[in-house]
Amino acid sequence: MLRVAVMVSGGGTNLQAIIDAVKDGTITNTELVAVISNNAGAYALTRAKDNNIPAYCISPKDYESRDAFNDALLDKVNELNVDLIVLAGFLVRIPEKMVHQYSHRIINIHPSLIPSFCGVGFYGLKVHEAALAKGVKVSGATVHYVDEGMDTGEIIFQKAVDVLDGDTPETLQRRIMEQAEWKLLPKAINKIANEHVN
Repeated sequence: MLRVAVMVSGGGTNLQAIIDAVKDGTITNTELVAVISNNAGAYALTRAKDNNIPAYCISPKDYESRDAFNDALLDKVNELNVDLIVLAGFLVRIPEKMVHQYSHRIINIHPSLIPSFCGVGFYGLKVHEAALAKGVKVSGATVHYVDEGMDTGEIIFQKAVDVLDGDTPETLQRRIMEQAEWKLLPKAINKIANEHVN
């Protein structure tokens, strides 16, 4: 059984897609052991509680330094004894120490076809604003392993989504979530869970 912690900063729509996929059997051999947020007001924490998943808020604001926060985050993950960390809209850089300790055991969802519109500064609506400004006809989402860089790890899955005439950043974001993100992230977790089973 793959023990998964999901880290999320906001509303948690990707978290909900994961919860639903575990419930309906799209994801097998997986237990959601925790939801961790850096934001006490994140609706993702409510989603966790509503589904009886332990929820934790570990915020940089509560620590005197970034190093202290990084240590607290890593300590919590270690305490939970997780096999896989899923970043589902987690807007905090993962500490390098954690990246090394959990090498090839942290995955992230990014709302573009990497290597386009990724890296520092590309998150949330900013990704879709950049895609529309460039005039691309196709965008999408990517699930990848997390390494020391920003959106530079090995790609697991990608899915293309058409950009339509008249799209706004908001309509494009919603279509990419519905057609790509909410499908790719559960698919990636299920793949890892079933390769993990001995």
